[in-house]
Amino acid sequence: MDVLTISVAAMEAAASWRAEGLVQAFVPTMGALHEGHLSLLRIAASRADRVSVSIFVNPAQFGPGEDLDRYPRSPERDLEMLERAGADLVFMPSAGEIYPEGFCTWIEVEGMTERLCGAFRPGHFRGVATVCSILFGILRPDMAVFGRKDAQQLAVIRRMVRDLRLGVEIVAAPIVREPDGLAMSSRNAYLTGQERAQAPAIHRGLMRAASAAAGGQSVPAAALIGSFIDEVAGQPLLRIQYAELVDPDTMEPMQKLDRPGLLAVAVNAGSTRLIDNILLAPGRGALEVDP
Repeated sequence: MDVLTISVAAMEAAASWRAEGLVQAFVPTMGALHEGHLSLLRIAASRADRVSVSIFVNPAQFGPGEDLDRYPRSPERDLEMLERAGADLVFMPSAGEIYPEGFCTWIEVEGMTERLCGAFRPGHFRGVATVCSILFGILRPDMAVFGRKDAQQLAVIRRMVRDLRLGVEIVAAPIVREPDGLAMSSRNAYLTGQERAQAPAIHRGLMRAASAAAGGQSVPAAALIGSFIDEVAGQPLLRIQYAELVDPDTMEPMQKLDRPGLLAVAVNAGSTRLIDNILLAPGRGALEVDP
């Protein structure tokens, strides 16, 4: 496994794969890896000849007062996990390598970035879209694998790649959960014992909404959202930031579930912000989505 920190070296390694006719899959991460990240690696390895991974805590996607300085970092452990998982290349650039002096080019995906997480984290998706574009430009992957837990991010990256004709296939990976249903996240490490005990109510609420979705062919969004709220409201340490039914591709609000829709939620557990979602279909409930 090659561990590289300089863009030129990463570009040369990826170019050598292309010259050999090898297919490259790319998994972008911010480190503090867990089983959810490794599931992305396994999907990447099943579809490509070579797998590259980035570890970069992107300052451009953190706003004032957010957790950039305390975001979990465990580079040595991450590298051990990636080597065991069979990554071929790990790119670990510095902020100065990605955003050199004089950097002034940013990518805005308008419309879908202004709702849900975007409404509470101004500039977040500008930072996400820009860094992904930079990483795609350095590594030139044939495909990139993103988790469905960050559903809005997934939609934004797909739109950017389509609009800019970047030629990267975006592969969506299923949400990986703890045994009690809590979606795996590096930020789960912030939770206190009591917060961790209450956090699975988020998934229970989503499953209650799925049961409501299974009950009809045109279910009001308010009924689905209400099912989620009823479950989470019983947990005093959880505060719902948003719960919305949206089109999974455009993030446009849906007033009723009469076609597949995404129930996307953000919940604060103490000072920790947790996001989750579920894809629903009328008369069926939760949709199982293959990567």
